[in-house]
Amino acid sequence: MTELPHTDLALSVLDLVPVRTDQTTTDAIRASLRLAETADELGFHRYWVAEHHNMPAVAATNPPVLIGIIAAATQRIRVGSGGVMLPNHAPLVVAEQFALLEAAYPGRIDLGIGRAPGSDPVTNYVLRTAAGRGDADVERFPDYVSDVIALMDTEGVELDLQGRRYPLRATPRATATPVVWLLGSSLYSAELAAARGLPYVFAHHFSGEGTQEALRVYRSNFRPSDLLAEPRTFLTVNAAVAPTEAEARRLTVPQQLAMIALRTGGELKPAPTVEEAEQVELPAAHRELAEAMSARWVVGDPPTAAAALRDLAHTYGVDEVMIHPIAGAFAGTAADRSPAREQTLRLLAGALAEPDPVRIA
Repeated sequence: MTELPHTDLALSVLDLVPVRTDQTTTDAIRASLRLAETADELGFHRYWVAEHHNMPAVAATNPPVLIGIIAAATQRIRVGSGGVMLPNHAPLVVAEQFALLEAAYPGRIDLGIGRAPGSDPVTNYVLRTAAGRGDADVERFPDYVSDVIALMDTEGVELDLQGRRYPLRATPRATATPVVWLLGSSLYSAELAAARGLPYVFAHHFSGEGTQEALRVYRSNFRPSDLLAEPRTFLTVNAAVAPTEAEARRLTVPQQLAMIALRTGGELKPAPTVEEAEQVELPAAHRELAEAMSARWVVGDPPTAAAALRDLAHTYGVDEVMIHPIAGAFAGTAADRSPAREQTLRLLAGALAEPDPVRIA
């Protein structure tokens, strides 16, 4: 295993386990496993997987299952959820899953928690309403967060049932607990994380708007807790890096189409190859939307991308950046690999290991 040379900026990865038109789910998982192994070899800090349901281009439906697979295939990198959508699940089940993962891979597990459904309205109905869950579970999100933390504690909790004490814990003899993070794309989770003294991440990669205000609210309202003495956060961003800026731009075209479909209510499909995406003619309004979205991404050659990441870290006052590698694949790429995503990690790691010319000056 190689080690990432010293750099002033820690790098992490967010993976949705994307599925291309030339891939099966098996292929997509194998490609993500190789990406995780690459991140591990390069010395990346953490590797998180998302929870999205019934999306043709996303195989990340079940974070605990994927975390177990990825942690088993890597050696040192922290593996976690970005995140588990807690209103979809019973708190005890989530606590049991992550307590077991922590027991199997001590000191390497993160539990990132969100409250969005991670799905379309019909799938949301199947996940929540048809399963006896609903708006009340969303409203009880703060209680559920506390429940998960308490149940994973090495001492567990005791319930008072008609005057009798009943012990309840996620796993019989835990010696450590996962690190719990709150995730969000609004001020709600920022305020909750601050009030509970938890680490917090704003979904900058998704919207790119409101990040500064959310982090300000979190930091200014933070209350120390037994879990965390001072505010802790990092930045997430979409990224595609290639030897030249022109190639990097080409690699983002499939992601642009996916985001346009998501934002405009278009049909969601498996991710096209770069060549397939370049054949799509977009109306002027959609081209403007694509340009506005991609302007917030880190796209370019290694020096340009490294400078952009350092600038983002300085702007938002963080020392860690989690990149969502969005580089697509060219026709003829092996179905079980995503070489452009791996390239993004390798080129960024190498570029960030170089001295920062701005700071030297």
